[in-house]
Amino acid sequence: MDAYMDAYCERTGPGLLAEPLNALTNASFLIAAWGAWLLATRTGHVSVGIRVLVLLAASVGIGSALWHTIPNGWTLTLDIIPILIFLVWFFWLYLREVAGVPTPWAVASIVAFLVASTSSQQLGGVLHGALYYTSALIFILALGVYHARGRQAGRYLLLAAAGVYFLALVFRTMDLEVCSAFPIGTHFLWHSLNGLAAYLAMRCLILNSPARVGTGSRFS
Repeated sequence: MDAYMDAYCERTGPGLLAEPLNALTNASFLIAAWGAWLLATRTGHVSVGIRVLVLLAASVGIGSALWHTIPNGWTLTLDIIPILIFLVWFFWLYLREVAGVPTPWAVASIVAFLVASTSSQQLGGVLHGALYYTSALIFILALGVYHARGRQAGRYLLLAAAGVYFLALVFRTMDLEVCSAFPIGTHFLWHSLNGLAAYLAMRCLILNSPARVGTGSRFS
């Protein structure tokens, strides 16, 4: 555990509750998953892809909560991998089901995202690891511009998600820099805002999903 003791401003010692805010604010992902599921069932946009996406959103919160309560190599993996899988699955569903991108191009886009994310790990020390998450921000922003120009349901939802995600990334980067003035740090805001960004992104996808069950209506 010693190697992970200085990862966040809030953690100053061992123990399950050494990062209470960092742990508890992962509930934002569970709330986002629940909100997305309610929206999907209400509007009739329930598909296997949406079900999987909602479960992945919940797994992000669970994995991150484990990391912030029991910091070790295994829980670090459980923190990182669900986020990556959630993003890949969201990008895939949007590209194929909303944008109608042909499979080869969708695959190429996902591969490009994975290569960019993996490559940025080599610069993990820059901006406290923020570069690892920058490729996702760029991708979401690009899809947000496309979605807004297309005047589809929830026209600005992805742009809003990108804006919230950017703000979350700022707070994540600030965390270790503000310890002396703000001992609890700002990482908990990374979680809280990320949960909101995840919900906005899922809401956009659900409202534009072609898969329907029943006669639900579309909401912007």
